[in-house]
Amino acid sequence: MPCNVSFNVNIVASRSPVTVIGGGQPGPNDLNEALQLAPMCVAVDGGANLARDAGVEIAALVGDFDSVTPETLSQIPLARQFKLAEQETTDFDKALRSVAAPLILAVGFSGGRVDHQLAALSSLARHPHQRCLLIAGEQVIFLAPPRLDLPTRAGDVVSIYPLAAVHGESSGLEWPLDGLELSPLGRLGTSNRATGPATLRVDRPAALVMVPRVLIPQVAQSLLQPDAAAWPAPSE
Repeated sequence: MPCNVSFNVNIVASRSPVTVIGGGQPGPNDLNEALQLAPMCVAVDGGANLARDAGVEIAALVGDFDSVTPETLSQIPLARQFKLAEQETTDFDKALRSVAAPLILAVGFSGGRVDHQLAALSSLARHPHQRCLLIAGEQVIFLAPPRLDLPTRAGDVVSIYPLAAVHGESSGLEWPLDGLELSPLGRLGTSNRATGPATLRVDRPAALVMVPRVLIPQVAQSLLQPDAAAWPAPSE
């Protein structure tokens, strides 16, 4: 039988970036692109079916196993199966609290149902200490750390979407954030444009950044810098 795991336990601990795959609708190149930067693959529920079909070795399977086929389960050693039976959180949330790594690349959590996509974005804010890049179509989405150097090019669309009221400062953006309050029911920061490399500062872990997915390697490198700012883990 698979291991039954309590609510907050790190199942996978890695000193290198980790790819997490969910059972959504990843693009044709999403998984391969993530694995190039993060070769270890953790599957969440139905994501195991997608990883198996792609011939990717699964380092760990987490979730409640309600969407994993029996055939897929039979090909994953029991020692790599970790059952999280609770139904209070989403697959993506389970992944973010189960993996300890310097960076997570997430695929298969966008596309399909809009409510699933919104829940995934909320999970980024629920786990602000996790550096996670969510690959979504032609964009990559991540929670803004306290300070970040963005390797943008002139003309790149940079969207900053607030999940709560947040204040920021910026350089290298056509419409600076300085002196503004962004909030989901007020001013948004979507469809801004870079004038070149940009710098972003925010005062709380409540702003999602969306940039072209072509920048994934450069954004990953920026987040992995030894002096990169990070939010603390939320208190239990």
